Amino acid sequence: MGRQMTQVSMAAEAGENQTSLNKYACSCAMVASFISIIFGYDTGVMSGAMIFIKEDLKISDVQLEVLAGILNFCALVGSLLAGRTSDYIGRRYTIVLASIIFLLGAILMGYAPNYAILMTGRCTAGVGVGFALMIAPVYSAEISSPSSRGLLSSLPELCISFGILLGYVSNYFFGKLTLRLGWRMMLGVAAIPSFALAFGVLKMPESPRWLVLQGRLSDARKILSLVSNTEEEAESRFRDIKVAAGIDANCIQDVVKPPSNSRGQGVWKELLLPTPTVRWILIAAIGIHFFEHATGIEAVILYSPRIFKKAGVDGKDKLLLATVGVGLTKTTFILVATFLLDKVGRRRLLLISTGGMVVALTALGFGLTMVERTGEKLLWALSLCIASTYIFVAFFSIGLAPVTWVYSAEIFPLKLRAQGVGIGVAVNRVMNATVSMSFISIYKAITIGGSFFMFAGIAVVAWWFFFFLLPETKGRSLEEIETLFTRKTKPKKEGLEIQPRSNAEA
Repeated sequence: MGRQMTQVSMAAEAGENQTSLNKYACSCAMVASFISIIFGYDTGVMSGAMIFIKEDLKISDVQLEVLAGILNFCALVGSLLAGRTSDYIGRRYTIVLASIIFLLGAILMGYAPNYAILMTGRCTAGVGVGFALMIAPVYSAEISSPSSRGLLSSLPELCISFGILLGYVSNYFFGKLTLRLGWRMMLGVAAIPSFALAFGVLKMPESPRWLVLQGRLSDARKILSLVSNTEEEAESRFRDIKVAAGIDANCIQDVVKPPSNSRGQGVWKELLLPTPTVRWILIAAIGIHFFEHATGIEAVILYSPRIFKKAGVDGKDKLLLATVGVGLTKTTFILVATFLLDKVGRRRLLLISTGGMVVALTALGFGLTMVERTGEKLLWALSLCIASTYIFVAFFSIGLAPVTWVYSAEIFPLKLRAQGVGIGVAVNRVMNATVSMSFISIYKAITIGGSFFMFAGIAVVAWWFFFFLLPETKGRSLEEIETLFTRKTKPKKEGLEIQPRSNAEA
């Protein structure tokens, strides 16, 4: 009897170790995600800086739209380059490169004596953003265990939200400086954390999965020991990674000849001429990145001062304070989501999130339409618009925002992951740029209320896409997830949520 109780106790302890958060892996993911704060700051600060840039440089609305959206088109280029770069030089040095590029962009924007230099700095920063958006979730996913991957892979999105909040707060305080100095300080101060990060990342370990692809098995095994809770877990992960990389699971050599695709050779052919499994994965990754921005979040984040002004908020200080509320809401609910991803699951959070977004967007469209139709300041409509904006941001942040990056970083096979995620990020940036550069023109054409009704319709389509095409990945190892997309027939409703194997089954 005593022996049985001891065995049960040992099994319970092993299970607890498997599910507890590894502090070293968490620290590495936090440092890697820090670059996302810089990107988020740039996004948030630009919403307020545009008010002062337009007045100081005397530019048109079209030029303002181009300035807002050009960063994302350049980020598209950066994300496509980052995939092959990270396969070649490693995940860690790719983060360093992203920091240096963004540093140069921030310096140019802070200096910017005219519109041309400002655009040059914005484009340079955009390339750095593309690198950062691709590499941060990939690195976080590759060092984390299945039980904590949702939390660690969502840290980049949490950092983006925190950066946006910092940008909004910066707008409020730097906005009190002179017109010529204020917006330049808003944009240029991002160079400081970029410089610090470029050196901080060098103390992080390399991704063990990338090391295995290079044939450096001994180095990979040492790092897995650090980012796993037990030696058994490290050995199990090591064995799965070797198999995924095409190396014999029982190989005990310290260094082996790298697989033929160790530096990303032949990956584009497999992505452009995909097998049925890879095709489904690509559709899922591209779709989730498309809908993240096609549902209108960038219109709210970047143009929230205009939305609140249309609703009836007067004065620059009040407008900038209202946008701080948007940043606080986004950061708070992203933080909540990071702890729900590994408990509730990706798929369920997506469906709840998108459903709430449909309701909030419809209410926002109705409130703005009533204000525009009457031509008067309606207190109830103003309250409805502000509440709907915050509710929309809350629902977006608790599901679609973090799940997009977690899901796309974990569903690709090892040899396709970096460049596959790069394709998803490229689509993400195209949609971000499209909304950023066209929102003013769209709402002038179909009214501002009509534009949010349009976003609500797109959100309905997104809900159905997620329901039918995205299986649950919670609790599965990266090497197991590919099997979810090889099923001949997809179960209905919750049947898509395949439970992780028990320790006994494994």
